[in-house]
Amino acid sequence: MKFRWDKKYLYWGITALLVIGASICLFFLMFRGANFKDGVSKIIAISMPIIDGLILAYLLTPVLNFIEHKALKYIFKKKRGDMTEKQRKMLRMSAITLTLLFVVFIIYAFCSMVLPQLFKSIQSIVFQFPVYVNNLTVWLEKVLADNPDVETFINDLISTYTPELKNWMNETLLPQMNAVLKVVSNYAFSLLKAMWNLIIGLIISVYIMGSKEKFFGQAKKTVYAAMDIKRANAFIEDIRFVHRTFGGFISGKLLDSLIIGILCFAGTSIMGTPYPVLISVIIGVTNIVPFFGPYLGAIPSAVLILMIDPMQCLYFLIFILILQQFDGNILGPKILGDSTGLSSFWVIFSITLFGGIMGVPGMVIGVPTFAVIYALCRRRINRNLKKKNLPTETDEYKNLGSIKEGSREFVPYQPENADGKPAEKAGSDSESSVRGTDDDREDK
Repeated sequence: MKFRWDKKYLYWGITALLVIGASICLFFLMFRGANFKDGVSKIIAISMPIIDGLILAYLLTPVLNFIEHKALKYIFKKKRGDMTEKQRKMLRMSAITLTLLFVVFIIYAFCSMVLPQLFKSIQSIVFQFPVYVNNLTVWLEKVLADNPDVETFINDLISTYTPELKNWMNETLLPQMNAVLKVVSNYAFSLLKAMWNLIIGLIISVYIMGSKEKFFGQAKKTVYAAMDIKRANAFIEDIRFVHRTFGGFISGKLLDSLIIGILCFAGTSIMGTPYPVLISVIIGVTNIVPFFGPYLGAIPSAVLILMIDPMQCLYFLIFILILQQFDGNILGPKILGDSTGLSSFWVIFSITLFGGIMGVPGMVIGVPTFAVIYALCRRRINRNLKKKNLPTETDEYKNLGSIKEGSREFVPYQPENADGKPAEKAGSDSESSVRGTDDDREDK
């Protein structure tokens, strides 16, 4: 007797197996979450050179494509017509070499212009630190002398909290100095390890850029093997959209930070603020954190300026406040909103949401992550609307009241009076349609 498989029971068995497996995973995450987290962290630590290589390859690929397709390709074509496989490899390796040289040149040029000023500023701060402390002390004494009430209040605070401060230093801080030194040494070791992983990642990125078409082909081959053609096409198109979104955010944020750094340097130079280069670099780098970046950079900068010239510190804080308002309300939402496809409201919303969930890292990655989620949802909605032969433009739905099932005509919304009746009775079907009416043609 021939045995026959019943696919219905086979699907039930697979579904039951998946449900049991998901339940086990959920139980493990709830009661053994620490072990799972440690395992994931260990895997990420081992894979960091590969992750660094992928990131570097992703960042350097636009430069590689420009050099290869806009410059070197025409040079190779002038010599011969169609390139052989060997010539293509030579073209790719030449483009990779020029890309690395270009990046090294940009880093060298930046360091040669900025780092000497930074070193001079730091050296001056170290040598002049006693003078700055003395200036701050003199200024505080003068302020307190002119305000006896404030002096009395501060003296009471000092007399009240000085014993507690001494106890904290003797009983808490000093016994934990070994732990502090251990943490510092661990950070130094982590920094060296990160630099080593970055070097290995740079080597890996060369191999990735050298065979990027092959990797892309293998990935597409896998997608089409795992999905039907329609879903595979949609999935690949979504991946391309994710790439455009993240690329737009990265370039937009770097441009935003560069503009803020230049504006900060111009403003501090005009005001005569001490160490304008050092302060502008701090503000520009911390500006990578959206909206709150200038504040994070302004705190140490303001403390430094306060020790040199308290009035300049006041001017600097006012300038940073204006600069932050300009960046947060005008420049940042404009650049990031255009590059990610998000409006200013959604940019602020994503930063607030992800910043509350993940802290500072959430504020950095919140905008591109939400932009991807927003874009994928919008694409899915537009696809479903197209299947129903409905328009995808949002403006078509602003004054929509209902859609007729048969003709799919858009009936505008009619406000109701206090008695529940429409304020203006709609006319005929053709006149009540949002699309195709005389009023709409005049508006368009």
